[in-house]
Amino acid sequence: MKPIVVTGTDTGIGKTVVSAGLVQTLGAHYWKPVQSGLEEETDSEIVARLAGAPVLSEAVRLELPASPHISAEAEGVRIDVEALRLPDSPRPLVVEGAGGLMVPLDDQTTFLDLFARWGAPVVLVARTALGTINHSLLSLAALRGAGVPVAGLIFSGEAAPRVERTIAEMGEVAHLGRVGPLDPLDGDSLRDAFAAIDIAAIRRAMGAA
Repeated sequence: MKPIVVTGTDTGIGKTVVSAGLVQTLGAHYWKPVQSGLEEETDSEIVARLAGAPVLSEAVRLELPASPHISAEAEGVRIDVEALRLPDSPRPLVVEGAGGLMVPLDDQTTFLDLFARWGAPVVLVARTALGTINHSLLSLAALRGAGVPVAGLIFSGEAAPRVERTIAEMGEVAHLGRVGPLDPLDGDSLRDAFAAIDIAAIRRAMGAA
């Protein structure tokens, strides 16, 4: 199976929760290629806790919670973009980007460039809140312009059927479902939320029989 890449229209919109749900549902490994910010619980630690599944070590770990190129600069290092290759995994692989598509890894390379190089299908996580139509359609246009295959959209937040339908129809992309606010946020509530996600479509995008 091909890996599935989880990206979003912005930062802090639920990519890690969606990634954890995919890891749990697919029986997958998780990989975060670049982690910026180490003081609080990292995305890999959150996924391991929520999904109860193994995670692969990050390729790059940076202290400062900022754009990776700024975090790297603060530590006097440069991210070796050529070394960021998809790892081999005996399980399905869920890969999570950082922030949105245009987040820089260095002064020339964005996560979108990295995704285009990998060629793996992408799930785009989008808010349902005000402003999401613009951000989502721009992100979908950027993915398509770079030749990145899009498996579909997973929305995050309260239900907004008209907004969700507008993005899916105008963006010509599959609506894979929505993850609403989870309280408590734990493995059980995540499993329940993902019962309504179109996992079969994601498996097809990954090349599963």
